[in-house]
Amino acid sequence: MGIFSRRHTATLEPTPAVGPSTPFPGTPAPRPTLDPALRALTGEWTIDRPHSRIGFSVRHAMVTTVRGAFGEYESKLHFDGARPSESRAELVIQVASVDTGVEQRDAHLIGADFFDARRFPEMVFRSTSTVHDGGETFRMAGDLTIRGVTRPVELQLDYLGSVLDPFGFERAGFDGTTSIDRTQWGLVYNQRLEAGGTMVSEKVRLQFDISAIRATPLA
Repeated sequence: MGIFSRRHTATLEPTPAVGPSTPFPGTPAPRPTLDPALRALTGEWTIDRPHSRIGFSVRHAMVTTVRGAFGEYESKLHFDGARPSESRAELVIQVASVDTGVEQRDAHLIGADFFDARRFPEMVFRSTSTVHDGGETFRMAGDLTIRGVTRPVELQLDYLGSVLDPFGFERAGFDGTTSIDRTQWGLVYNQRLEAGGTMVSEKVRLQFDISAIRATPLA
């Protein structure tokens, strides 16, 4: 995400408590403080596909890692810098747009053994809650649908900064990651190796490198 010129802003620190360092039993933990600059980002955003990557990585043959990404998707993002719990996201991905750099492998992935794109052309993520963990880190829970199966997932989202680019677009950057067990979504195809283990790991790491552009209100 090197396109961002990170804008460092001071974070408000909580005032130290007067008295014993150990809180009384039942005292709620202090809420994480938000960078005041985040309030200015409140509004509607969309992912800029040419400068973003919705990708994945998976261990192959127990000894190497295959990486891929999806090139076609639609997004709706709402960020609330004052009340992160009001933030939400929706991402609809065309699974046939998968690209791992090998045509034969991509054709296998969109076939019936994996995504079965003819029957299930879309993979969908819809957020259900957002929590501020402190600093510039958030947790976004949501429902992920693959092959018609919907299961909950949780992303770690790190805010990278915001900038007004030379073309007049206001951009905000986020990195998101999570890991899933693909078999829970019906992606069960595999082959056993003679030396033991499997050809494709069941664990898949999802990666969201997001450059979001503020949506222009309709006149």
